Amino acid sequence: MRGNYFNGFFRKFSITSWFILIDIIIFFLVMLLTGILGQEEVFPLIALQPLAFFSGRMWTLITSMFMHGNFTHLFVNMISLFFIGSFVERLIGRKRFFWLYMLSGIFAGLVFVFLAYFFGTSGLGTNIFGSPEIYAVGASGAIFALGGLLALLTPNLRVYVFFVIPMRMWSAMIFLLVVLWLASVGAGLPIGNTAHFGGLIAGLFYGFYLKKKYRRKTEMIRRYFAG
Repeated sequence: MRGNYFNGFFRKFSITSWFILIDIIIFFLVMLLTGILGQEEVFPLIALQPLAFFSGRMWTLITSMFMHGNFTHLFVNMISLFFIGSFVERLIGRKRFFWLYMLSGIFAGLVFVFLAYFFGTSGLGTNIFGSPEIYAVGASGAIFALGGLLALLTPNLRVYVFFVIPMRMWSAMIFLLVVLWLASVGAGLPIGNTAHFGGLIAGLFYGFYLKKKYRRKTEMIRRYFAG
């Protein structure tokens, strides 16, 4: 009886809403722990760093997905997740959405650590593969996977990049990837571009899988959201 109650309570909210809630709770919890113990004690245990990952802190692949560097980072990612995630969840269902989000976020983290560790350079620099010493946090790798999926299932869906620029879904994902990469290299901003790229690849791969397995359904979705 109790199990049915909790299952019913859990299903009252979307998986997207639960992910957002977890991100918010962890953000403020990390802020509290950082204030008590100090950033140097808390951050390395949660954030994803290539050097630390290959030294045994593999759990940070998951914990880093739910951690954000500051309130602006959290706000932008959660707004993006709310709109994109809610839409994707309605298209593919709760279970598929959950596993797509988690597995693509992990894959995005793996792309980041492998490229930075084997091809990156120490320090901030401008190397496109990053640095093995830099920490990465945030949900954007998984969010890019959701965008990559939509770029295949609903390529002509009209979206507003940065909430003001109208674009088709497929071109919006390319635009965002390129602009963020140029911004990080040109201005030296700490943006996880390789994680974004990894997430996008994961989303595209899953989109190809769905299109091949459910050709009629995915074609109906494409036509319905053709704009």
